[in-house]
Amino acid sequence: MKKIEEKKEKWKYKWAVEALFITFCLSLLISFLSTNAINSLSLIPAILILLLVIFLGVITDTIGVAVTVGNEEDFHAKASKKIEGAKPSIKLIRNSAKVANICCDVIGDICGVLSGAISAMLAVKISNLLQININTNFLISAVVAAVTVGSKAAGKVIGQEHSTQIVHIVGIALNKFIK
Repeated sequence: MKKIEEKKEKWKYKWAVEALFITFCLSLLISFLSTNAINSLSLIPAILILLLVIFLGVITDTIGVAVTVGNEEDFHAKASKKIEGAKPSIKLIRNSAKVANICCDVIGDICGVLSGAISAMLAVKISNLLQININTNFLISAVVAAVTVGSKAAGKVIGQEHSTQIVHIVGIALNKFIK
């Protein structure tokens, strides 16, 4: 009995180490690509990339909440009727802790850090473009933080209220991706 419990404990820590490694690699890659891209872009495309990063963080947080509060039973009838996306949806809900960790923590946190770095680069671009000497970084960072937090709060409500639909859409997307 004790060996089974030890195996379960090791598995928990194994996922934590895997999540750490995945986060590090993804963050390094995404940060490198986006910061190099932002430096070479004009203001409007740079702002659009920032909005895309914020949107990605909001969407993944919404999915993470939806999977966490989703009800597996909602998909059993759909799976028995062979409705597309039902089986992947069941797998998502059964693995809700990992899915939420990837969506909310790995991707969501990377997007948060990345949006902060992009907003700092945008502040420099705006200061240079408008030839102003005041530090615009504080204002831009505050706007980005407010938009991110407000959007994620709304996304969490949507994830709770529409968990079945959201999980099903993700299940359909996974089904198409896997094929």
